[in-house]
Amino acid sequence: MLAASTSPLRLSLVSEDPLARGALSRALSDQTGVHFEVAAGTQVDLESQPGEPPDVVLWDTGLRPSNVEGPDLGAPVLALVVDEAAGEAALGAGARGLLFRDAEPSALVAALLSVARGLAVFDPALAELRATPRASLPAQATTPDALTPREREVLGLLAEGLSNKAIADRLDISEHTAKFHVNAVLAKLGVQRRTEAVVRAAKLGLVTL
Repeated sequence: MLAASTSPLRLSLVSEDPLARGALSRALSDQTGVHFEVAAGTQVDLESQPGEPPDVVLWDTGLRPSNVEGPDLGAPVLALVVDEAAGEAALGAGARGLLFRDAEPSALVAALLSVARGLAVFDPALAELRATPRASLPAQATTPDALTPREREVLGLLAEGLSNKAIADRLDISEHTAKFHVNAVLAKLGVQRRTEAVVRAAKLGLVTL
């Protein structure tokens, strides 16, 4: 049973299919105990909207996924996938959790709450995928393609020694979003500290000191 929420959870619902967006929005609104403040649209639409980042992103990858770059909205992503191959692609694009597209609404809500709190959530049938991306992150970071364009910008500013607030001001984003991108860069480089990230990135040729 889900605990009641005293404030709405800001959710960005990303799907190229308007019918899927409508069905998912209705499924979430029918669940008791949790109130979602939903912004639904295509990836391009939502990434271009100004304002504070959401608490969590629900990414419907579709029946025949062709976009391997996940939503860059400054929040952890739960991906809905059609099969294991789509799950691997979604994890490679930065998703923190995976469910199948036909997941029960109650399971979907529970997964969204967990991912919003920083946890990784996987459908049992996709559980074997959960260790693979984490083990390969440092290797993926040997090429610029391992980082999103925004993360590469953030990495360059980290190399300049800028704080999260200074990064936010430079990129015209919120400090919360800047912190999210910094954490994503650290995770993809397999390090814990900003200075370690810069040193590792320099060794990999991602930045010049």
